[in-house]
Amino acid sequence: MEDLFFSITTLSFILLLSSLLILIKLHNNNKRKPNPNPNPPSVPGLPLIGHLHLLNHPIHRALAHLSDLHGPILLLRFGSRPVLLISSSSGADECFTVNDVTFANRPRFLAGKYLGYNYRILVWASYGPHWRNLRRITTLEVLSTHRVLSSSHLRSDEVFSLVKTLLHDYSGPGFHFTELKTKFFGLTYNIIMRMLANKRYYGDTEESSSEAGKEFRELARETFVLSGASNAADFLPVVRWFDIGGHERRLKRLSRRKNKLFQGLIDEHKMKESRSQDVDSSPAGRSTVIDLLLSMQESDPEQYDDDVIKGFIELMLVAGTDTSAATMEWTMSLLLNNPQTLEKLRAEIDANVSQGSLLQEADFPKLPYLHAVIKESMRLYPASPFLFPHESSQDCTVGGFNVPSGTMILVNVWKIHRDPELWEEPDKFKPERFLKTNSSDQKSTDEQGIKEGSKMMPFGMGRRRCPGEGLVMKVVPLVVGTLVQCFEWERVGEEEVDMSEGIGASIPKAKPLEAMFKPRESLTALLNQL
Repeated sequence: MEDLFFSITTLSFILLLSSLLILIKLHNNNKRKPNPNPNPPSVPGLPLIGHLHLLNHPIHRALAHLSDLHGPILLLRFGSRPVLLISSSSGADECFTVNDVTFANRPRFLAGKYLGYNYRILVWASYGPHWRNLRRITTLEVLSTHRVLSSSHLRSDEVFSLVKTLLHDYSGPGFHFTELKTKFFGLTYNIIMRMLANKRYYGDTEESSSEAGKEFRELARETFVLSGASNAADFLPVVRWFDIGGHERRLKRLSRRKNKLFQGLIDEHKMKESRSQDVDSSPAGRSTVIDLLLSMQESDPEQYDDDVIKGFIELMLVAGTDTSAATMEWTMSLLLNNPQTLEKLRAEIDANVSQGSLLQEADFPKLPYLHAVIKESMRLYPASPFLFPHESSQDCTVGGFNVPSGTMILVNVWKIHRDPELWEEPDKFKPERFLKTNSSDQKSTDEQGIKEGSKMMPFGMGRRRCPGEGLVMKVVPLVVGTLVQCFEWERVGEEEVDMSEGIGASIPKAKPLEAMFKPRESLTALLNQL
């Protein structure tokens, strides 16, 4: 009886204390000054799920339509998480200039836990000392200008290998059929893997290498699917608690597979270091990214443990393969649908690259139209239609609206790149708009009062901008330019290339690019020497 009396007394005290705390909180809230800034406009949502039902595929088009109806800055609710949707250049500019530090954090998605080694890799790490150190190592060592330039021979080798593969497949006479998506992925994967570990998988005769390449391609594809910003488990706690749909289970399985693959690369290099007779004495063998990171691990094993090294491997392989390959595929698709642009590009290359020589990166300064073609392709089909999600670390304002701490920021790059307020004929493929000699096709920056960086953002903005931009802008122009220089290209049949968009965190083509090609007669002698 005494125990019952004690329990009732304790419960009464807890209820009284809770009521008192609630009254104090309400009193303090009433004493606060009202926020002079209004909340961003919103649209009616549904109970519990909020606006998740509006995320129809393709999501970037669905949210672009929502912005057309209700404005460029919208406050949405994805389940329990508030989301600020930005669909204007000025809004994006304010987020990542004035409020850059405030929006430097990432949402704590499940993908960051399982694929980001518990939020310890560059993409997922919270803004702070650890992230700043990772960023410093990435920009000054792993993807430094010097390292990118010194690896130019790797890119040339792989592009030449692609040319030889196409020649081997060509049975002539006339045009021959080929599928380019797989070839582009294999090329980019080999380039990154050679930078990382001085290994190549695609095109090798060893079955183990080809199997490893296939394994990674599957891992990369699933990573993009599971890393998107529209997974219900990240917004609805009940979905995560019961793992409805198996999202967390899939992430765990993917994490184990990736960890095994990446750890194998690290262990292989550690074994080579421990056996001096097996160390690769070539410059490439001494200067791989994994070797660099292992040397850092020796001096600071806690800061650069194996998980951090695997994070760098993932950063380069996942972010640098599928996205670059997709950009090449979209660019070649656009050129096939615009044969006049293709001929203009070929004429520029023929006029500025020495006869009897294949295109080299050293020729890039003489090829402004090539770069204009690549930029226009990235404008229409950015590798990622949204900037990787950010999250506010404190209250702030954007566009005159109040943005509370903990709000996820979602910037619709695809919408901004096609904004008629910024671009004339925004849905049309017009590389000329990026030529300095013809600025009439692009509305004046001074007139619009908008910075160039917030009009074109295929690599992001602010301090979390993609550090691999320099590498991508070496690989993509080299591949596209070489294919245009060496081969004649035509569409398969009379109809235009299907430009439908597939489903994924990036913007993949719904149908892999197929084309007809034949070697150019003027380069037959040169190509036969490859």
